[in-house]
Amino acid sequence: MIVFKAQLHYNLKQILKHYAMSKSFVPIPVRHVGPIALIINDVKHLIRVPLATFETPVWHAVARGAKLSRNDCPIHSHIISNSMSRSILFDCESVANSIVLKQLINSRISEIKACVATTSQWAELEELHFRHLGNKLYCRLSFSTALASGHNMTTKAADAIGQLIQSWAPFCRFMTVSGNLCTDKKVSSINPTLGRGKHVIAEMTLPEAIVKSLLHTTPEAIIELHVNKNLNGSILAGSLHSANAHAANTLLAFYLATGQDAANIVEGSQAIVHAELTDNNDLYFSVSLPSIIVGSIGAGKNDPVIRNHIQALTQDYSIDSSEMLAHACASAVLCSELSLLAAQTQPGELVRSHMILERRNN
Repeated sequence: MIVFKAQLHYNLKQILKHYAMSKSFVPIPVRHVGPIALIINDVKHLIRVPLATFETPVWHAVARGAKLSRNDCPIHSHIISNSMSRSILFDCESVANSIVLKQLINSRISEIKACVATTSQWAELEELHFRHLGNKLYCRLSFSTALASGHNMTTKAADAIGQLIQSWAPFCRFMTVSGNLCTDKKVSSINPTLGRGKHVIAEMTLPEAIVKSLLHTTPEAIIELHVNKNLNGSILAGSLHSANAHAANTLLAFYLATGQDAANIVEGSQAIVHAELTDNNDLYFSVSLPSIIVGSIGAGKNDPVIRNHIQALTQDYSIDSSEMLAHACASAVLCSELSLLAAQTQPGELVRSHMILERRNN
């Protein structure tokens, strides 16, 4: 027994030593870009957005859009929906039994909600959506998760729900807590349709004179490029619910700087830009982001640098801090999308700017 304890103690020491030696950090440059003039619920805010990236032109693209917003062209941001999803999967004896199981689940929603309450003080079940595949039943669960992005919270709740349902139905088997109908960190059609995380739309209207003087192009040129690049080009490429120039660049920079799960840019970058000419020949420009997954608490948020970034961005506003992150993220994406499209209307401008910015920093 003494030998066993000594060996166990040695093994633990080796494991801890290995962990301490292997733990390291990759330094990623961060800049606070702005201020961006942002209107939320009819209240104007001036915010600086932290962006961590090696793609240095992203800072300049967001900064150019931010400058536009301060020239009497504020960005308006709206949250359309807000919920985190997880899907559970059941194996039934037959299709008929899967139909019975769905009916059983729908008839006992109150018990399911009570079950969720035992797993978290914050999680609340909002919606259920079902898909049948042969004798399999997929159940997509949508939860409100307060200030957290909700990955772990919803997984814990979904697991408890699956086991509860299994106890009701001996003719089915609870197969997995994540049946890919969520859909987590994968391109899908269901996330842009039903939403995952925060569905945010940011918009702004730019007078023709501002477009010409600060972007050195015209509203018509931006719209023409948007149609042929973002829309037609994306259709030819087979893109799914996605029509943007480089939303993933800005999303990744924001997610890293604020301690989010960076892999969620997969569904987050399924973004659609829209541009049209107003009756006054001004440019209306918007970006719709149906799957922005951000939280102000939870995993990744305890690092002091990350904490400072989040607090600087959220503490001075009477807005839910996780929603403020989503608004800030969407506004940065809009700024960057507009700037890049404007640059691409002028042959050579994009290459020249990248050569100057990238070569200067290397």
